[in-house]
Amino acid sequence: MTQIKRNSSLIAASAVLLGLAVPLTASAAPAEPLDWTKCEGPGLDPRQQCATVDVPMDYSDPDGRQIQIAVSRLPSEKPSARRGALLLIPGGPGGVSLDDPSGKGQKLPQEVRDAYDLIGFAPRGMAPSSTASCGLESKDLALAKLPWPAPDGSVTETMATARRIAGACARNGGELIRHISSANEARDLDRVRAALGESRISAWGDSYGTYVGSLYSQLFPHRTDRIVLDSNDNPDPTRVGRAWLAAFETGVEDNFPEFAKWASRPGNPHRVARKAADVRPLFLRLAERLDREPLPWPGANPPELNGNVLRQTMLNSLYGPDEYPALAQMILATRKGTVPPVPEAPDESMMQSAAAVGVGTLCNDVAWPKSVAHYQKGTDESRARFPLTAGMPRGAMPCAAWPFTPKEPPVRITDDGPSNILLVQNVRDVATPLSGARELRRAFGDRAVMVTVNSTGHGAYLANGNACGDRTVSRFLATGERPDRDTYCA
Repeated sequence: MTQIKRNSSLIAASAVLLGLAVPLTASAAPAEPLDWTKCEGPGLDPRQQCATVDVPMDYSDPDGRQIQIAVSRLPSEKPSARRGALLLIPGGPGGVSLDDPSGKGQKLPQEVRDAYDLIGFAPRGMAPSSTASCGLESKDLALAKLPWPAPDGSVTETMATARRIAGACARNGGELIRHISSANEARDLDRVRAALGESRISAWGDSYGTYVGSLYSQLFPHRTDRIVLDSNDNPDPTRVGRAWLAAFETGVEDNFPEFAKWASRPGNPHRVARKAADVRPLFLRLAERLDREPLPWPGANPPELNGNVLRQTMLNSLYGPDEYPALAQMILATRKGTVPPVPEAPDESMMQSAAAVGVGTLCNDVAWPKSVAHYQKGTDESRARFPLTAGMPRGAMPCAAWPFTPKEPPVRITDDGPSNILLVQNVRDVATPLSGARELRRAFGDRAVMVTVNSTGHGAYLANGNACGDRTVSRFLATGERPDRDTYCA
């Protein structure tokens, strides 16, 4: 499901006056080189190496407790052409890119793999970095992500879940849970840069990773080389994660018509309707029926197929056309009163860490409203305007009950810094809609150029985009050549 940007050489005083978060400590090259060892795990390039970097848990106390950030490296394939290092910043919050140098990094064209060491990492809180966990109950692992309201639109249950999850994180998350944030992830990456011995670093940030990449570009502008931000989050400093959640309203509306056309196409083995116009009302009827009469689904979490499970499957499937069959198969099964096979559950320890990092990041980045009435009003308005998402995008995350105050204000993205940022964005993206990407583009001003790709799905570059967009990004990474102005890839 799921699943952003900043600056550095400003002096602290001026940054405070501007309301910016400050890089609380300057990074310096380590006294000793990293201790690289062969990475463990299936399917990895045998050349991929792993190491750890020590960073302050609390950047306001740089000499205090240190935690470890796990990093990976796949060296340049042509040392004579090597330019530097390319950070692969994962989505999330709660994503890990340790395997990406051997995975999606291999989709990069040869000239890019020649130019850079590919660098992956596990953010603070995610194993094998110093790990966080809220010790959530199994039922809450399924509920820790998105706040789907009750069938009648009530947020009473989601508020109770928010309090339960926030309380578990406060009890079990230790001191680390209070220091998990997007700004601290950006600061950790500057420590990684220094540990690699690089004076400047390039990056490819994806989804939530575009926010982290933006923060890095704002907090440490003169440490950046070539920055690619792919599928871009709205950087609104007054809302941060609340804006990302709300974006699902427009993201679903932008993308559902594409699913409807596919799901009504003659010859499609997963066809659910004869006409595209029939797919939306069919989906809404099925969701309402499952709200009233859930189907038992033994072994699933939750153990029933209800309306919100169908809606969540819809949301997951709109991440890319390759995922459409999962939603179509569930629609076809529920029409018959049956259920599809139980999906394989992820590793629980990984889910615990991902939940802790996701909750900690969203809640520590910015304070959320605490009022039940606030969320009920927003949910009611959203349900009326956007029935496909049933009010969820205005719902109460655990942040509505978070017992801690953010330690710093959100970073405001500005046009202060070098013009070395390329945004790439699909027109139809369920998780990071074009409207939010345009807000990031405006915030960066002349620092950035945006390539808008006429394509459908989350993840543009070398994923759900098109050849024009891929060529433009690859050329920038390999040569530094960037379009002179915002461009459109039809």
